Amino acid sequence: MQMPKDVLIVVADGRKTLFFRNEGGAEHPQLELEGKHEQENPPNRVQKASDAGRSFASGGAHRSKMQETDFHQLEEDRFAAEMADILYKRAHDNDFEKLIVVAPPQSLGELRKNYHQTVRERLIGEIDKDLTGHTVSDIEKIVAAAE
Repeated sequence: MQMPKDVLIVVADGRKTLFFRNEGGAEHPQLELEGKHEQENPPNRVQKASDAGRSFASGGAHRSKMQETDFHQLEEDRFAAEMADILYKRAHDNDFEKLIVVAPPQSLGELRKNYHQTVRERLIGEIDKDLTGHTVSDIEKIVAAAE
């Protein structure tokens, strides 16, 4: 994927976002970290108060377990919506002209649901990978090799 000079590259997952700017050219990208945003999100087992309840079918002794709320996933979804809002504010302030977003499929889906039209118009690429734990050099190579 071409990374033009000054493109904003957002590398995110459900709890961490890294903001990079390409200070190099399309041929020789050089990503510089502009900032990061993180949230604490402990595992679901830590966040839930108790196990899911049970429901009883009328006319019999049949019981079924109610679906548990995944608080960890809810926080990841909320974090993605927050990131989409940050991107909108930055786009509205003309902080970037072009945008590439890299995130795992679940997070990318939540971001897409929350993109404002202004952000969509500046989006030149999306990559469905989790790269938040990779080095800057690896991110440059993976983004450049993506189609």
